[in-house]
Amino acid sequence: MIKDVTVLIKGAGEMASGIAWRLHQCHFRVVMTEVARPIAVRRAVSFCEVIYDGSKQVEGVEAVLATGVEEIHKAWENRRLPVIIDPEMKIKEEMTPDVLLEATLSKRNTGISITDAPLVIALGPGYEAGRDAHYVVETNRGHHLGRLFTAGPAEPNTGVPGEMGGVTYERVLRAPAEGIFETWHEIGDRVKKGNVIAKVGDEPVITKVDGILRGLIRPGIPVRKGLKIGDIDPRANSGYVYTISEKARAVCGGVLEAILRTYNV
Repeated sequence: MIKDVTVLIKGAGEMASGIAWRLHQCHFRVVMTEVARPIAVRRAVSFCEVIYDGSKQVEGVEAVLATGVEEIHKAWENRRLPVIIDPEMKIKEEMTPDVLLEATLSKRNTGISITDAPLVIALGPGYEAGRDAHYVVETNRGHHLGRLFTAGPAEPNTGVPGEMGGVTYERVLRAPAEGIFETWHEIGDRVKKGNVIAKVGDEPVITKVDGILRGLIRPGIPVRKGLKIGDIDPRANSGYVYTISEKARAVCGGVLEAILRTYNV
């Protein structure tokens, strides 16, 4: 039965959250792990925000912060998604999940092994199917987005942001220096090219395109130079800001396929 399949997800950022949302809606038992101080750009649709606020809703699904197995089971009983601070995924020894999903999009192996669970799935570059995981899911936008690999790696990291409204590099905001990120703007604000919308130390963060702030990290976070700190959507549709992206839904299709290929549920 689907409700008896436990899925442990490493990461609770945008992509991981979109996948967790759909698996939860399909009645799998999902638990997510995170670091103690996560940094998410698309905070409006990232369950990792539960670390700061205690709970977080994305499209009608509520995540709650859990501290152990008992609270994880309580969250499931109340039809909520549990998130636990556990960057090393030690909880897997207590829970023995049926599925382990590496969804941090770190573009490198963060310490998972194909022996960590009966079914191990990894997202994007940095993993080789058949060696590090049973399946690797393609995360690069394009014809193969969401495709499952049973052998070999996904496409290598291109370093090019996905095209949105005809814009790629210009829509991404990056830290101009090392320091503390501060902003007086909120996700969903409309901005114009050339606006100063934040600062890192004394260095301004200047927009390069008109649009709507689709994502912005929390103020007060220490950042390194070049770190992605924001995202502008030139399509300027506010409805897109607060909903799961088409990319996350496509990638989740690959994850769901991998689970259903493995488990006759």
